[in-house]
Amino acid sequence: MNVVFDFGAVLITWHPVDLVAECFPQQADTLPHAGHLAHAIFSHADWQAFDRGTLSTDAVIDRTVARLDLDPVGFKALVEGMGERLIPVQETLALVHRLTALRAQRRAQGGPPIGLYFLSNMPEPYARALEQSHAFIKDFDGGIFSGDVQHIKPEPEIYQLLQTRYALEPARTVFIDDLLGNVQAAHAQGWHGIHFQSASQLAQELQEDYLNDLGV
Repeated sequence: MNVVFDFGAVLITWHPVDLVAECFPQQADTLPHAGHLAHAIFSHADWQAFDRGTLSTDAVIDRTVARLDLDPVGFKALVEGMGERLIPVQETLALVHRLTALRAQRRAQGGPPIGLYFLSNMPEPYARALEQSHAFIKDFDGGIFSGDVQHIKPEPEIYQLLQTRYALEPARTVFIDDLLGNVQAAHAQGWHGIHFQSASQLAQELQEDYLNDLGV
């Protein structure tokens, strides 16, 4: 079985509403205002182009500041400092460690193989920061960051690229993401999918449906 992880809000903390409330307390002075501003920043086509690798860091800063009348110094600090905020979710990281141990055990015993991969919408600067800061990336057999390939989820091309690059068999591949639309896009490729809600829920579904020796 191949297990494919999303990163943001699954294995890496991602709280955009809290982030904008911290960085722009005047414009995000209430929870609804913070939610609206977070959506205006991170769900806009400019940020998606940044994720895709077709818009530079400087360009996404300039465009977003102009569009939303944000403090340029504050927004520049937010964008350029994001790499330092890429903190692992410890409960999910523990599950990855459990999967790596199970993978090694199966290899030693000649059991059915487990492949660990990632598929993440992440700009190139953040991808490099993640790789440099966190050793757990090396636990994966491979993966794709959107900023490196100029495709983003839920576009079918990025799923197909991962599948082709690592010779993944769709019927033996399960994709994990916190966004239901991304999971549905994986289903369209013939993959299995788990809509992530918590590490405990994920572990339970993996064991019940795919890896009965996970030891949950």
